[in-house]
Amino acid sequence: QVQLVETGGGLVQPGGSLTLSCAASGTFFVINTMRWYRQAPGNQRELVAHISAGGTTYYPDSMKGRFTISMDNAKNTVYLQMNKLNPEDTAVYYCNANLRLSPTDISNYSYWGQGTQVTVSS
Repeated sequence: QVQLVETGGGLVQPGGSLTLSCAASGTFFVINTMRWYRQAPGNQRELVAHISAGGTTYYPDSMKGRFTISMDNAKNTVYLQMNKLNPEDTAVYYCNANLRLSPTDISNYSYWGQGTQVTVSS
C-alpha cells in the first residue's frame, strides 16, 4: 500500500513564501514522476509542477517563475517552494506520484495525497 502525505500548508500573507512537502511511503519499487496540483473552490484541479526521478522539471506557463519543484530521491519526498504568493494562489494543493510497484510489473500506478490547504490572505 502506498501513501502520500502532504505537509506545510497554512495561512500566509500576500507576497510571502511557503514550502510544501510530500512524502511517499509504503511498498513500491520506484517513483517515476511526482507532481503538484491545486484546486481552488469552483475550479478544476490544475497542474502546478512536475518532476521526474531524473530531475527534469516542467511548469505550465502560468506557474513559471514563482514555483520551484524539487525531489529528494533518498527520502521519496517532493517539495514545492512557492514565492510571492497572492490570493489567487489560495487552493488545496495535492501531491501525485506515478510509480512502479515491483521490478516485474512495468505498469505505472498513480497515487494522490489528501491535500493541504494554502490560504493567502492579509
